[in-house]
Amino acid sequence: MRPDIMMTRDAATGKVQCLACAHHCRLGEGQAGICGVRRVVHGDLQVPWGEVSGLALDPMEKKPLFHFLPEERVLSFGTLGCNFSCAFCQNWHCSQVGKDPLADARMQPCSAERMIELAKNHNVRAIASTYNEPLVSIEWTAYVLTLAKAEGIHGCLVSNGFFSEEALACLTPLVSAANLDLKCFSDEGYRSLGGRLAPVLAGIRAMHAAGVWIEVTTLVVPGFNDSDSELRQIADFIAGVSPDIPWHVSAYFSTYKMPAEPERTPPERIAAAVERGRQAGLRFVYTGNDCGGVRQEDTLCPQCGQLLIARRGFLVRQKHLDNGRCPRCQHPLPGVFA
Repeated sequence: MRPDIMMTRDAATGKVQCLACAHHCRLGEGQAGICGVRRVVHGDLQVPWGEVSGLALDPMEKKPLFHFLPEERVLSFGTLGCNFSCAFCQNWHCSQVGKDPLADARMQPCSAERMIELAKNHNVRAIASTYNEPLVSIEWTAYVLTLAKAEGIHGCLVSNGFFSEEALACLTPLVSAANLDLKCFSDEGYRSLGGRLAPVLAGIRAMHAAGVWIEVTTLVVPGFNDSDSELRQIADFIAGVSPDIPWHVSAYFSTYKMPAEPERTPPERIAAAVERGRQAGLRFVYTGNDCGGVRQEDTLCPQCGQLLIARRGFLVRQKHLDNGRCPRCQHPLPGVFA
């Protein structure tokens, strides 16, 4: 059964207002939203449904979610399109379909019921909407996660966090864990990507307040968001929501529309982000991608410093937990480990 489409209609003009994200695009006949995917055809809003651009069993650590069912696999699916246009997008082949003629990813039919069957057959306890931006296919994502929840399978989200209030109301009851981007900490920076800062901050706060396990990722891009002041603002905001939220600071590498130089984030800027996180009081700051020798992938007990989870990339090498607690001091580790 297909749930309600996230839209309203202006009776006076006949235009459709899409509610899938904070853009709230107003669309006339034949027009597509900023995402390039949601489009009005014969007066109705056409949205992605019954197809995937990617479907795979991934390590949970790849999302990245480090404090949610570590060492387990998650069934990941994605569609096409994004409500942002980031020049440094690492998944642009699928995210920029509908906006960039060089973006060439394709969809394949796949029912939600088939995905649930695959999850059960492979004994995975979570399904994640990821790869591109889940909000552009919010109805499809919600349907998949509704079926998953009925089978006791966790729903996960990897999103840029540009939620509308309607999207939050739709998805929050279906999502157990989410990794949300915080790409920078200025409205000017977000507008250069095609968004705004305020809805992202509101979305992080709202999902955390609703009890969703939240982890935040910042791709540290030279010249865009890597100044000490901006890294400090990001870290302070996250710590203000909760010092237990893990912050993933990932190294950028030149891709899509970005110049070839610098080729990647200098290691000293990753180290600076880690230090800003610690100064803000964040208990868990992790590095991602090849950070040039700056590796912060292990989880230590925030109470006594005991090694609890040792990682190398997406691989968990050691795990020392006693029902989600430190085996030395019995301090509970924030997250979902049962």
